[in-house]
Amino acid sequence: MERPYIVGIVGGSASGKTTFIERLAAQFDTDQLCVISQDNYYVPQEQQLCDENGEINYDLPTSINRSEFYRHLCQLLEGEEIYLREYTFNNPDKEPGLLVFKPAPVIIMEGLFVFHYEEIRELLDLKVFIDAEEDVKLQRRIKRDAEERGYPKDTVMYQWHNHVTPAFEQYLLPYKAYSDLIITNNTSFDKGLEVLVHHLKAQVPWKTDSVL
Repeated sequence: MERPYIVGIVGGSASGKTTFIERLAAQFDTDQLCVISQDNYYVPQEQQLCDENGEINYDLPTSINRSEFYRHLCQLLEGEEIYLREYTFNNPDKEPGLLVFKPAPVIIMEGLFVFHYEEIRELLDLKVFIDAEEDVKLQRRIKRDAEERGYPKDTVMYQWHNHVTPAFEQYLLPYKAYSDLIITNNTSFDKGLEVLVHHLKAQVPWKTDSVL
């Protein structure tokens, strides 16, 4: 078995990573591409660090089970299947499902800190940065957190100014200049998606006839 082609995809909160990756994965068969999202590796709430006001800060590299995130990537590279309980963002109304990750010719590592974690960054064959203007991301975050996580707007704004923006500036923005592909997503990422799909299909002998 040849070594999989590993793609890292990062971007600030509400830059559109999840939607982009869903659209990307839809272009391939399930046995051709495996997506590992950092969002499913948050450490338990009681282990999270708090800021000076006693509020939990989920936007720190320490908020993620970094060792397990890396270990699962290594296991996939060895041809092993991975089983992981879905993270539900502490939503008591959502029952977590069991996620199954299977080895594939292309592995997508997605999340805020994929480039910051050196041991993962060094394994990447391609680094993709999803970018968007700050006000666009903020409005998306307000809408998403209200609809999907039940967060009130004042909570979202506090996190944005005290956690999200500082984390973006420290742990993501420095890597933008070193990314192989920067995709701007203020209104649409269609052109960037098309470029990445064609690039990935050139890496291994795809069997899919999917089109954008």
